[in-house]
Amino acid sequence: MPATEPVLADAAPEADQIADEIVVGPAGVTADDVLAVARRDARVRLAPAALDAMAASRSVVDDLAAAPTPAYGISTGFGALATRHISPDLRAKLQLSLIRSHAAGAGQPVEREVVRALMFLRLKTLASGRTGIRPVVAETLAAVLNAGINPVVPEHGSLGCSGDLAPLAHCALVLTGEGEADTRFGERVPGGVALDRAGITPVRLEAKEGLALINGTDGMLGMLIMACADLTALCTAADVIAAMSVEALLGTDQVFLPELHLPLRPHPGQAASADNMLRVLASSQIVASHRDGDTRVQDAYSLRCAPQVTGAVRDTIAHAETVAARELAAAIDNPVVLPDGRVTSNGNFHGAPVAYVLDFLAIVAADLGSIAERRTDRLLDPARSGGLPPFLADDPGVDSGLMIAQYTQAAMVAENKRLAAPASVDSIPSSAMQEDHVSMGWGAARKLRSALANLRRILAIELVAAARGIDLRAPLQPAPATAAAVAELRTTVPGPGPDRFLAPELAAAEDLLRGGRLAAAVSAVTGDLRLRPGYLPVGGGTRIRDVAVSHFRRSGPAPP
Repeated sequence: MPATEPVLADAAPEADQIADEIVVGPAGVTADDVLAVARRDARVRLAPAALDAMAASRSVVDDLAAAPTPAYGISTGFGALATRHISPDLRAKLQLSLIRSHAAGAGQPVEREVVRALMFLRLKTLASGRTGIRPVVAETLAAVLNAGINPVVPEHGSLGCSGDLAPLAHCALVLTGEGEADTRFGERVPGGVALDRAGITPVRLEAKEGLALINGTDGMLGMLIMACADLTALCTAADVIAAMSVEALLGTDQVFLPELHLPLRPHPGQAASADNMLRVLASSQIVASHRDGDTRVQDAYSLRCAPQVTGAVRDTIAHAETVAARELAAAIDNPVVLPDGRVTSNGNFHGAPVAYVLDFLAIVAADLGSIAERRTDRLLDPARSGGLPPFLADDPGVDSGLMIAQYTQAAMVAENKRLAAPASVDSIPSSAMQEDHVSMGWGAARKLRSALANLRRILAIELVAAARGIDLRAPLQPAPATAAAVAELRTTVPGPGPDRFLAPELAAAEDLLRGGRLAAAVSAVTGDLRLRPGYLPVGGGTRIRDVAVSHFRRSGPAPP
């Protein structure tokens, strides 16, 4: 699998971009909270109720630790070694040994935002009062987040069952003063040095606490939440760019009329995308120029069916958000401390629910890129472009125009098809067959991040081609909204002309999508575009209404 990267910039934000403080209580957190901590360095604070809940469950664990009867994870070994009873004098060593041995990842470090989401979601579970840890452990984890300390977490190591063990162990190791970490300023130092500079006392783990720090689906869940946010923004960009391609290719806007969508085929995502495209094309002279006398009966599927494809992506995101909301509401550990005082084993750490939707999102991301590439190819082909020059070149034959940009696009479409092969259908037994079925959810999340980064570039190339096609339709005027999109692009990417170094221009178009500037420029003309099916949008990054489950709240376009 190729090296992955964040869909948004992976650096500590500027001070004026840091979000407000997030209070973490026993009731959990929202998706917006995860994004704020992971991407905008929001500070975290444990609510008094969380501290009380942790203290209460800790007293239960202390009682079990003092009892002669073995209790899993408290006075026994782990996994296939759970049959050994551990004497009291070895239990602190047991917990530290667990973290040291499980911090066994390999490969390049994962992105800063992934590690912050991972730690914040583990803090959320600790705050539930169901793990039996002392409050000081959670307070230390919160302090590490607030100090901007980022444990070095290698990409490979998690099978997604018992949760994301290795990645979480690398984080937990830093809490003990070991391992490696990056400071807020990007300097890589030993974990103990990072804590010392921040004035944080390393935690000495006691019974069950090592296990509680690593037994959860936090890594795959954090990446799912970020993927839902990123893919939602890319869907809105795809609506705008597809409308631009329709305009440049002399397509019709009549197939996007509302009476053809929700009343006939009640998929809410489709209706939202069709509404976006119709509003983006409103008052286009280019579209109006061929309403009469056009011998074509229908547009190609890549134009006519754009809302059906992008809308289906939106509906898939809605399903993934439902799963993420349920997982956000969960308190995952093994064993758990129940409200009635029982401490019992369970299998809630299995990542199957999260893994399945991560794979589903990779499938729809691949298809969204595929239809975008087909529109780009049509723009470049003089036999199908309705009079545009070959490859949108200035002097075809001397100039190659966007020929090789489409090659690049096709290469990424092909890679995304490979990345769409589901990870969750695989399972390799581990721990001497004790863990004989695993989810591979972490792997599903990692490849999804690669797929979304590719998708953003694929759409950026279509944007460059569609904008050039619209410019070449002059003197006909585009729709006010598409004109705004072209004008925003032209701030960094010049219009048609002789061949020039193209890679920086494609990167600039990608940056336009990364920061949400394209949708913002268009929304200034159309009014706010629909971000999600069935819900009225808001612009400017403000919060929209809660969806499905209260634990999953979405904000507007992610910040640059």
